[in-house]
Amino acid sequence: MRTGGLKIGLLASNPDLYSNRRIIEAAEARGHEIQFLNIKNCYMKLDATTPEIHYRGGRVLNDLDAVIPRIRPSKTFYACTLLRQFESLGVYCLNNSTAIAQSRDKLRALQLLLDSGLDIPTTGFANSPLDTGDLIDMVGGAPLIIKLLEGTQGTGVVLAETRKAADSVINAFKSLNANILVQEFIQESSGKDLRCFVIDGKVVASIQRTAAAGEFRANIHQGGRAELIKITQEEKRIAIKAAKAMDLKVAGVDLIRSNKGPLLLEVNSSPGLQGIETATNQDIAVRMIMAIERQLGALKED
Repeated sequence: MRTGGLKIGLLASNPDLYSNRRIIEAAEARGHEIQFLNIKNCYMKLDATTPEIHYRGGRVLNDLDAVIPRIRPSKTFYACTLLRQFESLGVYCLNNSTAIAQSRDKLRALQLLLDSGLDIPTTGFANSPLDTGDLIDMVGGAPLIIKLLEGTQGTGVVLAETRKAADSVINAFKSLNANILVQEFIQESSGKDLRCFVIDGKVVASIQRTAAAGEFRANIHQGGRAELIKITQEEKRIAIKAAKAMDLKVAGVDLIRSNKGPLLLEVNSSPGLQGIETATNQDIAVRMIMAIERQLGALKED
């Protein structure tokens, strides 16, 4: 067992976000030294004998014990490159570069989940399709959900209530030369979904998110509200299996309840803490720090 605290880097973009502030507080409360590392201010030296990662001002980061990645989608490519460099230096990354990259590729993520025997809403994928009608029929017709592959936090997601509306939205996305996901709309979910927070193969907290009035997206960033909920053993099993399929140590797994049983919507590699900590009154941030301690053999006696 290590003596003394760990040296941890929080790799993110905004130190003022609730989730980042809570992680820093939790690490310091556990006796560790943690530093906020702005992704854009990190740069690296690729070298066979002395590879390095530097931070603004030339400070070398090779002596970190662990890195906690909190990566916004627009920074995924560069941040994963940095994580690969940290990994090559023997620095433990709470979520590794491969897991984050595949979770951010929505199509790849869905394919991995299906390969693990997990159920998702019927989904179609195309790049600016010519056969719009067939794509709509593929998922059972209207109403249906249309998503941009690169969207996040509910952005780039449209509910098309009629076939005509679906055709119009898909044609609009065609003009962007965009990759498009179409997905069956689960009417019975009634604008609600479940967010299961998984750490180290365990569901540590669960909330139900309910969409704001007139909205179908339950994301907190879209005005949804969160409340504590007790999930079923089957839902817990699915959430754990989904995080494992994506090889994520920390994951926000989103499910909906349908007439066919629980369906997986998405697995998030940088799930926000504010909604789930507020609704459950649980210290999720400290559980993330304890996961690092377990991995590095530095678990403190409480």
